[in-house]
Amino acid sequence: MFANKTIIVTGAAKGIGKSIADHFAGENARVIGLDLEEGSNVGVEYRQCDVGDFQQVTDVFAQIHKDYGEIHVLINNAGISEFKSMWEIEESDWDRVLNTNLKSVFICSREASRYMTGDIRSIVNMASTRAFMSEPHTETYSASKGGIYALTHSLAASLSEKNIRVNAIAPGWIHTGTTKELRDVDHAQHWSGRVGKPDDIARACLFLSDSRNSFITGECLTIDGGMTRKMIYEH
Repeated sequence: MFANKTIIVTGAAKGIGKSIADHFAGENARVIGLDLEEGSNVGVEYRQCDVGDFQQVTDVFAQIHKDYGEIHVLINNAGISEFKSMWEIEESDWDRVLNTNLKSVFICSREASRYMTGDIRSIVNMASTRAFMSEPHTETYSASKGGIYALTHSLAASLSEKNIRVNAIAPGWIHTGTTKELRDVDHAQHWSGRVGKPDDIARACLFLSDSRNSFITGECLTIDGGMTRKMIYEH
């Protein structure tokens, strides 16, 4: 399905993005990671890019098109999380999180879609369950992820004329460290019986990008072990 297709993953150097890039590389795709640093993924080509900068994004996508032709899949995964009291947030804090997490989704999607002309045309955006539910002191992150949720269905509408599908994934607790860092209670509070892994999100990206699933667009797939459906009372 993805052999020799050009797949671009933002924020591919570590965490969920690394797993996504590895999974597509495992399908013999041509995977290009856009990141400020270069990762250690086998079979992944890296290009340095600040994905929140319009000019850098425009330039790097034009160069990718010049080098390889059409683009098939874009995974907008790049993101940062900074949690602090709303009374302490500076304008620079707001701009840094919103530019990296939200503005990047728009500009990367726009530039990738210029070059999507093949048999696979898919964009997947990384939202979060924090788009729908919150803890205190998460204003910048929640705003960015809620924006991604809305931007996803807006892009799906606008890009439908180009036969480009746009979907999102809202991960819950995805642990990117070692399993020994987790407690039994961390797993037990999930209906799934465990905390999520990066592979859970990577496999969903493969599913949503598969052209056989072309009836799915404008959707946000929540992958959280059931936590956002769980009624929680203190007894």
